[in-house]
Amino acid sequence: TNGVVATGTSATCEIDECAKTPAPCGTGQTCNDPNKAKTSQHDFTCTCDADTTIVKKDGPARCDKNECDATPCGTGQTCKDLNTGLKSLNDFTCTCTNGVVATGTSA
Repeated sequence: TNGVVATGTSATCEIDECAKTPAPCGTGQTCNDPNKAKTSQHDFTCTCDADTTIVKKDGPARCDKNECDATPCGTGQTCKDLNTGLKSLNDFTCTCTNGVVATGTSA
């Protein structure tokens, strides 16, 4: 913990970067500070609760997924991901140049 006080013995001074206010990680993320020594700074990680493979060191993780980044639509089509939440899949739309729209698949 931060600001440790000990009586009758020396204190162990640690800095838990995850205990800072405001919290260093975003909503829906778990913070982990592996080394709380005063000399160890900026080594905390933020992990997305919905997808534990998404980890960012020394700052909030980006816990979203734009399905259009994988270019799921065909040539000449415009992609729009309606919800970039990690648990929201196949909700993108592909729009053809003639206005035909398909949801969750290429048009």
